[in-house]
Formats: sequence, C-alpha cells, structure tokens
Amino acid sequence: MATLQINDLHVDVLTESGPKNILKGVNLTMSSGEVHAIMGPNGSGKSTLAYTLAGHPKYKVTGGTVTLDGEDLLAMTVDQRARAGLFLAMQYPVEIPGVSVSNFLRSARTAIDGQAPKLRTWVKEVDAALQRQDLDDDFADRSVNEGFSGGEKKRHEMTQLELLHPKFAILDETDSGLDIDALKVVSTGVNHYLEDASHGVMLITHYTRILRYIKATQVHVFVDGRVAETGGPELGEQLEAEGYEKYVEAAKANA
Repeated sequence: MATLQINDLHVDVLTESGPKNILKGVNLTMSSGEVHAIMGPNGSGKSTLAYTLAGHPKYKVTGGTVTLDGEDLLAMTVDQRARAGLFLAMQYPVEIPGVSVSNFLRSARTAIDGQAPKLRTWVKEVDAALQRQDLDDDFADRSVNEGFSGGEKKRHEMTQLELLHPKFAILDETDSGLDIDALKVVSTGVNHYLEDASHGVMLITHYTRILRYIKATQVHVFVDGRVAETGGPELGEQLEAEGYEKYVEAAKANA
C-alpha cells in the first residue's frame, strides 16, 4: 500500500512584490484506494497544494514535510516525483506545438519505466485509452493541447493517467469548464484508473457535481491555507447546501 503524508506544510508563492504565505500548516494523509476531495473557496490554497506537491519552482516550502512511501518528496526533482508515482492533471494544460500526442505519451512512459514500451502492444494500449475518452484515433497525431477544446484537454490528461499508472493522481479542477457529457467521460476515466486498488486520487474541486460520479473517501474543506474540516461524502453535500461562509468567517475570527 502506498502512502502520501503531508505534515504541517507551509508554503509561500513567489510574486513580483515578494513572497506571499499561502499554505499555513496543512496536514493530510492519503493511502492507496482512497479518493480525497479538496474543496474550498477561491484563494484558499487548493491549487498551491497541488503545484507544491508536483514541484513547481514558483512555490517555496518554508516548513513541514511531505513523504511518499517514506521518501522525502520535497527533496526530489520534478521528474523524480513523477517516477516515484506522482501525477498532476493541471487546471490549464499548456500547449506543446510540434510534439504529437503519441510521441508525448510514449516518451513519458519511457521516462517512467526506464525503457520504451513495445510498439505493437503500446499502440493497442493508446488506442484503447483514447477510445475510453471518446477521442478519435487521429487525435494521437495532433500536437499536444494545440487547438484542443477544454474538454479535449481534460480527456487527454485522463488518457495520460491511464497509460502512466501513477500511484497518486492530483486532479486540479479537472471538472472546470466541462459540460455534463464531458464530465461523465472524464469521471469514467478516473474510475477506470481507480479500479486498481494500488492507486489513489486527490481531487481538487469547487463543486460536488463531480462527486456524483467519483465517490470520495474523505472530503477536506480548505480555507485560508489550512484544512478547516474533514469528513465523509456527506460533508460534500453539506457544502453544496450551505457553502463555505461559516468556515471563512471562522478563519477570519481566528486570524
């Protein structure tokens, strides 16, 4: 069983006017087979947590620890974190003109496995993964994210998730901008990945609609750079009904 453990994590984001403290002592432990939904208002630090775990240079850890199966994640480079089993589906995936989806996927798999996949079986894997995301076969020949719709970008990320087999997937607002049909397709991709009990998901979202298709093990309310409350799936329904106001007001009172 794999474990991602975050202890008292403090993080500054580097801005033009200097560092700004965003995460103020995050504690969270996630194990294989679990889905942890991170919910909270804008500016609460949800995406900062995602990019910090992935190793974005704009985010500076000022305190705390993060371990993946007992190894110091924060001491690893970005590529080492990916090889160790961490995956980030970005809210705004970048375009890579001139690099085809097929070459990108095969290069990523080669980098993680340490050897190139056998071409004949790999083509079948890619075709099957694309079909599960309702993407045409010629999608593999297009440049990564260039001219993709918002739904195509998110479905491409789910294709990566299936083919790279990470231990933990961090999905940063994967449901953002998706219509109901695309949301169902993307959710099916996540659930297919979760069929392997050695996998786990950190699902960052504003809304509970995606939790109708992907069942959360735990729901964490993020406010002012901290986990304000943790509960089961029923907490997500409570947030849908009541919003974040009481948590925001409590954070202001304790500031």
